[in-house]
Amino acid sequence: MRFVPVVLVSIATLVSQALALSTTRDGSTPIRLLSRRNESHPIYKDASYCIDERVDDLLSRMTLEEKVGQLFQTMITPLPLDQEPSGVSALNSSGTMIGKKHMTHFNLLGDITNATETAQFMNRLQERALQTRLGIPITMSTDPRHAFTENAGTGFSSGVFSQWPETIGLAALRDPAMVRKFAEVAREEYLAVGFRMALHPQVDLSTEPRWARISGTWGENSTLTSDLIVEYIKGFQGKNGLGPQSVKTVVKHFPGSGPVQDGEDSHFVYGKNLTYPGRNFEEHLKPFKAAIAAGATGVMPAYSRPIGTKYEPVAFSFNKQIVTDLLRGELGFDGIVVTDWGLVTDTTFGGDPFPARAWGVEDLSELERVTRIIEAGCDQFGGEERPELILQLVQEGIVSEERLDVSVRRLLKEKFVLGLFENPFVDPEVAGRIVGNEYFVRLGREAQRRSYTLLSNEKDILPLRHITNGTKFYIEGFNATFMTERNYQVVDTPGAADYALLRYDAPYEPRPGAFESSFHAGSLEFNQTEKDRQSRIYSTVPTIVDMAMARPAVIPEIVDQANAVLANFGSDSRAFLDIVFGISAPEGRLPYDLPGSMVAVEAQMEDVPFDTRSPVFKFGHGLSYASPCGDGGRR
Repeated sequence: MRFVPVVLVSIATLVSQALALSTTRDGSTPIRLLSRRNESHPIYKDASYCIDERVDDLLSRMTLEEKVGQLFQTMITPLPLDQEPSGVSALNSSGTMIGKKHMTHFNLLGDITNATETAQFMNRLQERALQTRLGIPITMSTDPRHAFTENAGTGFSSGVFSQWPETIGLAALRDPAMVRKFAEVAREEYLAVGFRMALHPQVDLSTEPRWARISGTWGENSTLTSDLIVEYIKGFQGKNGLGPQSVKTVVKHFPGSGPVQDGEDSHFVYGKNLTYPGRNFEEHLKPFKAAIAAGATGVMPAYSRPIGTKYEPVAFSFNKQIVTDLLRGELGFDGIVVTDWGLVTDTTFGGDPFPARAWGVEDLSELERVTRIIEAGCDQFGGEERPELILQLVQEGIVSEERLDVSVRRLLKEKFVLGLFENPFVDPEVAGRIVGNEYFVRLGREAQRRSYTLLSNEKDILPLRHITNGTKFYIEGFNATFMTERNYQVVDTPGAADYALLRYDAPYEPRPGAFESSFHAGSLEFNQTEKDRQSRIYSTVPTIVDMAMARPAVIPEIVDQANAVLANFGSDSRAFLDIVFGISAPEGRLPYDLPGSMVAVEAQMEDVPFDTRSPVFKFGHGLSYASPCGDGGRR
């Protein structure tokens, strides 16, 4: 509550000031309020009041249109505000979205290559927001940005940010302190440029090895996932919990996207089903329970629809049994539920049709889809900017303004908690110094090296410590410059080499389309032509293979034929060579089982962990380099 000085007055004086009675024409006595509304300095702008009072005051001042604008979060491009599109394209400009659609939540699109310029853009956006009638500040969100690898649509390249392994690499390290450190570094870099919301972590269990989004998970084990995400959330919030120096996290994809049918992704119609042949629904809830207990304030439901459960087979954001009954009722979550992107409006991507992910309710109209999402208990529409639909629903009496107030109150309260009303701006000069500074970069590179997992090491061939500058290398999968800068000679054929160093991506089947092609899906093994080609290398020269394990590759033939096999989870070529030449040592352990065949993969149950028959390596496998005492280094 707001603190005011205690003043002693007589009861008579107090009563006379409070009532200020006058007689109306009909003889009745109106009652006036004790204090009048201060329009020059309203309560919601006064930090001496408690947050709930400020929210109440702001909400009472908002028009229906201003309330509805809070219910949308969509992409925004970091263009100079005076260079934004005009004409028809201006409908998607910040001026339209902020000034006319009253939106105050955005997700920044594209890679960041200059922290100072990005901070300047964020400030200009805040200035535009402050010029509106109520001056509600912007909350800017981001997808993951710190991982070395890139998957368009689900994250961005690190750009000027420090580069770390993918989330699955942090899981391979099994180091809670490192996870906390990563989250603290990411928070500092996010805050510096103006991000206050992280659309992560992804806490889905990777129980279906073919799924294209495993690199963003913490692996196959619910206990490990639960333990590490607690440190992740606390690192982003800071030691005092959610507040002015925090970045709020959005835990996704509730109730777990891992058990996708046949491993297909739910961005696409052929991947819309989550299936539970092992009746293991509850296992996938465990990380979300841990996240809620750790103080997570945001949850994003999955695109998918559940098949073979007690729940209605419609996409989770349309599913009241999931959002209201399970998430809010049984699990006690009282924070913000934001939908995944594009559940209402059909669109295109790269010229290709991209229908709304309204799985199970595809036949509903846009108005009916919006109604279902609101009735399910969601607070905000991700990737949409259609306030006219909600306005129509209220005007027609289908959705009440009181229901909207419930969600708007949550969204506004978080802005106050984050301190955005007091300090919406960032310092561009400081952003340039903090983002990608030498210390943060060093920590990220160290994590890349440490997360390497040594799968096999025949006769302790690694590390290659005792070689000369005359040693010849045949390489694939990385640039020869990385070798020549270390004074190593690169040759054109395996037969001319002393060693072969091969860096491969885990196998996948290319898909068509501008967006779909970025998802590595399908088979986990190389085709026979590629297997034969690689086999000729292995039989010609001692070979070290480095496999980028975005998914658990089926590579028993490589393990059998190569002299050493490494798994990386988002590490650059310099980190690889540091491991090969013994400058650093691998510390990672597999965060999932490594299957032995596609027959075994196809036979396993999508929702059950560790049920793939006869894996080549099991969860937790990882070798160390042999010590000077020759103990073999097995862990």
